[in-house]
Amino acid sequence: MAASNGRSRSPGEKRSRGRPAGSALSGFDSLLRGARQMFATQGYEGTSVREIARLASVDPALMSHHFGSKEGLWKAVVEQLSQQLSPLIEATEQLQSARMSARERIKQALTLFIDFVLEDRYIGMFFSTATTEQGERLNVLIEGLMRPYRNAFVPLLVDAMEAGKLKPHDPDLMHYMMVNAISNAVSYSHVLSKFSNLPNEPEAFRQSVLEIALGIFR
Repeated sequence: MAASNGRSRSPGEKRSRGRPAGSALSGFDSLLRGARQMFATQGYEGTSVREIARLASVDPALMSHHFGSKEGLWKAVVEQLSQQLSPLIEATEQLQSARMSARERIKQALTLFIDFVLEDRYIGMFFSTATTEQGERLNVLIEGLMRPYRNAFVPLLVDAMEAGKLKPHDPDLMHYMMVNAISNAVSYSHVLSKFSNLPNEPEAFRQSVLEIALGIFR
């Protein structure tokens, strides 16, 4: 079997820790998605690696081999999220030079973000629980996920303010409130469904979230 860099491994050589190669990637990514769900709903301290292994029907020793520790697994979840977030960041950055009004750029950016969090409600839940972390894990979350998206979106707000299309406010506060409001509304829509029928009507719910979010940026 070939190693990931193309050379042949000697019979006694073990694969180094990290992402597996070939067809194993699908199961590996599914395992990380399951871990994301548990970290999202139970928090870091409340999540057991053994429980994740049991739910994924894998040997806990295999998880230890790939991730080393629970913190290593958590960081792998963040890395997976970073890869998922990359197309959204790129598309949002491209809006900075798009030939449309400053207001329309913001609308398009919001639409992209709403569609992203609607794909998997555990994304927003993970952010909600992970931002209660302190120290190194919080730094990993900020630098790996939050800052790259902030750097793509905030310039759209600054441009709109400079063009007189938005009332001047702190753009980072506006961005932070927008991200949290949308991700929480989507991720905890099961709570909202106790009061409103909108979460049971996906397209109407999506459109309402967009329209209300746009109202923040008047």
